[in-house]
Amino acid sequence: MFKHLIKALICTLPLLAGLAQASEPVIIKFAHVVADNTPKGQGALLFKKLAEERLPGRVEVQVYPNSSLFGDGKEMDALMLGDVHMLAPSLSKFEHYAKPLQVYDLPFLFDDMAAVDRFQQSEHGQELLQSMLHKNILGLAYWHNGMRQMSANKPLREPRDARGLKFRVQASAVLDEQFKALRAIPRKMSFAEVYQGLQTGVVNGTENTWSNYESQKVHEVQKYMTASDHGLIDYMVIANARFWNGLPEDIRSELEDILAEVSVEVNRQAEELNAIARARIAESGATEIITLTPEQRAEWREAMRPVWQKFADQIGADLIAAAEASNQQPVN
Repeated sequence: MFKHLIKALICTLPLLAGLAQASEPVIIKFAHVVADNTPKGQGALLFKKLAEERLPGRVEVQVYPNSSLFGDGKEMDALMLGDVHMLAPSLSKFEHYAKPLQVYDLPFLFDDMAAVDRFQQSEHGQELLQSMLHKNILGLAYWHNGMRQMSANKPLREPRDARGLKFRVQASAVLDEQFKALRAIPRKMSFAEVYQGLQTGVVNGTENTWSNYESQKVHEVQKYMTASDHGLIDYMVIANARFWNGLPEDIRSELEDILAEVSVEVNRQAEELNAIARARIAESGATEIITLTPEQRAEWREAMRPVWQKFADQIGADLIAAAEASNQQPVN
């Protein structure tokens, strides 16, 4: 009798172990480099909230803001190794992983955020989310920060106005060429150093979103800001591809639905924040905001087209053409 009982217990051990393992929640480490009170930070927290509410006991999302898990320069390696599962880096950081993603840095390519949305939701934009799979990186969603605006210590109304000025840029080959095309001098500089760099004259100008300008008080050390909408600062929410595709199908499907819902809210917040920031900058009276006429904007775009041509082989001329076509409203 005891032999039969022992045999029965031995047979049930794998089942019990499986049940124990099934009760353990999937841990998802989501790291980013900004504060919790930014649209990206709020998006990560909302993703955590909804995932844990809708998949109770099955998923636990651990959010690490402000580079608290990995620094800005190490997060991509950590993702590829599986030490972190989700990130939301700036699109400008992907040029070393998939050259076609440089399309998002091309100057004066998109007229506005509506055009960006049309392109990102198109077949081309969705295919770009898959463009880094060979590096074990899967794109899940686009999160907005906003359109880039130019600032300088002199008015920028025409391309020749930028000639000879030193502009702070992110570490991006396209952004570097953007200012060289204007016969200006690009200077790579971390975001944290921009205020002091402008204040001391190490650089004469920069480019960023209204919300980033206002939060860093850049308008206090720049006499002029041009509402140029000349470029894009966006993020891509990415995951370790093997980890994400290895999730149980029902969990993965629910998480993708949640991420789509969160993305709508993040992008709404980003648009609202930029509008508020621009109004505050204007009300401060610390800087003059210049609005380009349609003719002036067309002149800037023509001055920048050589940059498009320079990177056409890396990005793909067809992809650039598709992005430019997104400026046209679809006909109903």
